[in-house]
Amino acid sequence: MKFTIQRDQLMESVQDVMKAISSRTAIPILSGMKLEATPDGVKLTGSDSDISIESFIPAEEDGIVYIENIEPGSIVLQAKYFPDIVRKVPEKTVEIASDDTKNVTIRSGSAEFHLNGQDAEEYPSLPQLRTENSFDLPTDLLKRLIKQTGFAVSTSETRPILTGVHISTSEENLQFVATDSHRLASRKINLHSEESLDLPTVVIPGKSLSELNKILDDSEDPVQISVTDNQVLFRTKHLYFLSRLLDGNYPETSRLIPNESKTNVIIDSRELLQSVDRASLLAKENRNNVVRLITKGDNQIEIHGNSPEVGNVTEEVTAESIDGEDLKISFSAKYMMDALRAIDTAQVKIAFTGAMRPFLITPVDDDSILQLILPVRTY
Repeated sequence: MKFTIQRDQLMESVQDVMKAISSRTAIPILSGMKLEATPDGVKLTGSDSDISIESFIPAEEDGIVYIENIEPGSIVLQAKYFPDIVRKVPEKTVEIASDDTKNVTIRSGSAEFHLNGQDAEEYPSLPQLRTENSFDLPTDLLKRLIKQTGFAVSTSETRPILTGVHISTSEENLQFVATDSHRLASRKINLHSEESLDLPTVVIPGKSLSELNKILDDSEDPVQISVTDNQVLFRTKHLYFLSRLLDGNYPETSRLIPNESKTNVIIDSRELLQSVDRASLLAKENRNNVVRLITKGDNQIEIHGNSPEVGNVTEEVTAESIDGEDLKISFSAKYMMDALRAIDTAQVKIAFTGAMRPFLITPVDDDSILQLILPVRTY
């Protein structure tokens, strides 16, 4: 195998593929990165038991030549050293060659590295998903869906199913839901597809989606999403991202969402976010940074943070409108801030159903995205 490649293109692919490679793996060869050269270009592969990533660098695209002098072949390189070598080579191009004894030479400028490679035949082949169940989403929309829900997955392994994002379809709607049992984030979109989608409901590990989100760029190019019983595949023009699915039954979350409310507040989301942020400065002592919200007359809301050993902070914020009963409620500042950042609209509507009931945060005139937070008892 031999080829000469543009360093920046190679580095980008190496960084993407590294996200799937773990140094602690049951199959030793998976701690390496597979390089495969064909006349069309070079494919890099990385995998651990949960996710597998393939990144393809075309020999030529849109008239720009990325790879030259290709002699087809394949090799597995030690992922611990290869990325750093590529990052630090002196020139803009890198020549990579392997001989029959699996020795790999990496040349750039006057620097020459020799690495011991491994036989690519021993590298497990990735399952090629052939599935009827697939649909396309624009990349930037998929990234938004992940950003608006992925943060709410559970980080505790006590209920593994909650560490994933639940993805379901009904007719032509697609819904992402995540919850850690103290809060819930949901986003629904209409796919505007001709035929109604009938996909199996799946739970994708939050960690997989977070890594996928880092790799995808903000473009409107489509991502093809394919689902089988135990795996999901995201495919773009030059990327193949395969993740295992979580087993088990996801809890029925729709009944957690209150239908009526007793107090409705419409407020500037940035002001509320900054105010809660300031109040949480003195509420850091107790792990959850609990802050209190009290509704006053004249559309005033008081945000209060208190830590007996440190001191307290009180701030008044003016809401656009407050309807319904007066309210005192305590909640985690972090959860509130996460929710407001995820919604990311100028104003939000917050619907409270009493001091001990979960409350809903949504954009003012859009119920496709919602955040639900459980209050905290503080007496």
